[in-house]
Amino acid sequence: MGERAIEKRWVVVVMPAYNAERTLKQTYDELPHDLVDRVILVDDASGDGTVDLARRLNLTLVVHDRNKGYGANQKTCYAEALKEGATIIVMVHPDYQYDPKLLPDMIGPKEAGRADVVLGSRMMGVPAYKLGMPWWKYLSNKLLTGIENNVFDMNLSEYHTG
Repeated sequence: MGERAIEKRWVVVVMPAYNAERTLKQTYDELPHDLVDRVILVDDASGDGTVDLARRLNLTLVVHDRNKGYGANQKTCYAEALKEGATIIVMVHPDYQYDPKLLPDMIGPKEAGRADVVLGSRMMGVPAYKLGMPWWKYLSNKLLTGIENNVFDMNLSEYHTG
């Protein structure tokens, strides 16, 4: 465990990054920094300037020596956040797929004791394909989510969220 006591609120934002140089600064700048205690970026062997930019932004940085894939990147993110003593971990993709200004809405239910997990959704509000998601991913996501909601008797807007 990190240096922080479990009783104290310690919010860690984790960013699983791969070639995110183009959008990283905007994503980082739009975080509500007054609510965040630490930002950890885990770079998955990017071939662009993601690592250099993360250093200039003074982020806590972990760099994979080779590309390990998105799942391994997430595992590293969560392990590093737990080492820091995080009481709340929020994953924010540095590619700006999710609006970082929504962080208060993400941590609010957890802090109020109304949720153990809060998931973002790209399927609510403005359709994700209008925000840059490829149409075939959008349709596949909607179809699979419909099937999964039917099988699990649930009503989630998106199962395949980050």
